[in-house]
Amino acid sequence: MIRIGSGAGFSGDRLEPAVILAEKGQLDYLVLECLAERTIALAQKRKIKNPLLGYDPLLEKRMELLLPIISKNNVRLITNMGAANPVSAAEKIAEMAKSLGTSIKVAAVTGDDVLQYISCDANVLEANEPLSSFGQLISANAYLGVKEILAGLETGADIIITGRVADPSLFVAPMIHHYGWSLEDVNRIAQGTAVGHLLECGGQICGGYFADPGKKDVPDLANLGFPYADVASDGSAVISKVEGTGGVISLATAKEQLLYEVTNPNQYITPDVIADFTKVQLRETAPNCIEVSGCIGEAKPELLKVSVGYHAGFIGEGEISYAGTNALGRAKLAGEVIYERLKKDFSDLRIDYIGSSSVHRTTFGQYDAPYEVRLRVAGKAQTAEKAAKIGEEVESLYTNGPAGGGGARKYTNEVIGVVSTLIPRDKINMSVMVRESVNHEEKII
Repeated sequence: MIRIGSGAGFSGDRLEPAVILAEKGQLDYLVLECLAERTIALAQKRKIKNPLLGYDPLLEKRMELLLPIISKNNVRLITNMGAANPVSAAEKIAEMAKSLGTSIKVAAVTGDDVLQYISCDANVLEANEPLSSFGQLISANAYLGVKEILAGLETGADIIITGRVADPSLFVAPMIHHYGWSLEDVNRIAQGTAVGHLLECGGQICGGYFADPGKKDVPDLANLGFPYADVASDGSAVISKVEGTGGVISLATAKEQLLYEVTNPNQYITPDVIADFTKVQLRETAPNCIEVSGCIGEAKPELLKVSVGYHAGFIGEGEISYAGTNALGRAKLAGEVIYERLKKDFSDLRIDYIGSSSVHRTTFGQYDAPYEVRLRVAGKAQTAEKAAKIGEEVESLYTNGPAGGGGARKYTNEVIGVVSTLIPRDKINMSVMVRESVNHEEKII
């Protein structure tokens, strides 16, 4: 049996659940999944400005807490916190280990950055248009899989840090490494992928994304635990959490997470396998213990998905609040004023009434006029200067009406667009760099 814990589900996730897992979870492996499509494009921008950066902004905070614990408890760590710069991330971890007096071996896995191999004529999956019809390309990162992570594990490193890899692969790789599965054993790898998919979002399977008070109650949500899986040699697993932590793992939370971000449950495509989630069997074996089995798979796809980041201009935003009698009426009048003043300059101006119709942009069933409303106006422009006009106009409502506006704020942000394309596997040029901190000295292997 191998035990794998999930200590993070996205870049900005809480710090303490990973610490609790490493301290009390009796883990063999701890996985930190911290990389999304937009996250890596932003990381590439940071790397362009400073070649020593580009890894996850919370890397140092997480490692400061975890390094002494994983060293003491012999827990191996696998993470994609390398983002756009796994090598610099490995060097930073070794540097931190040296300062903490901790012996650590770190393997940085590279090869996902394929910007130089991407053709502007490549077809975009979401739009059926060539990449050339979008803005200036910032990044192109292929989704690597277990093969590349295994290369890091085989170095014997305590920490394997990657860039863009498929989320479930972070969990499947240690299963393959531990049990010696063949990379062609599609059913075991598919089963491992199902387990990895259930774990990859951290606290979600423990009730985080599930909670809906009065309908789907979750106990002690403020102290939400994160999951771990005890995985058997056939890939079946029991998912649970550290005793005493908040949240709940149930058939309902597991079913929701199994279908989370799954377009076609018959064919869940990763770099490692095409998994059939419709065959997955879930069984509650004890409180907060769900057994996962039955997933089957097909051979892995010939092409790898690539997440492409591009410069998509700037968004200008402005917000102002209205409260009291006829708050919605005054907010709508303010929206009409802004529209009249900006419609010639912004072809796609978005006007939201937060608290009334901002998320679904309509109402359903019984409708009550809100006592307070926040007007939000947003639009896109090619320059920051033009985008800033939106916030300036909203701010001017203070004295130019309607009555009672307050709390105005304005923002201008660069937009990073993300689209997807495909690339042949033979374009991947994977390598592993090992950095070791031993007896307060660092060395490159």
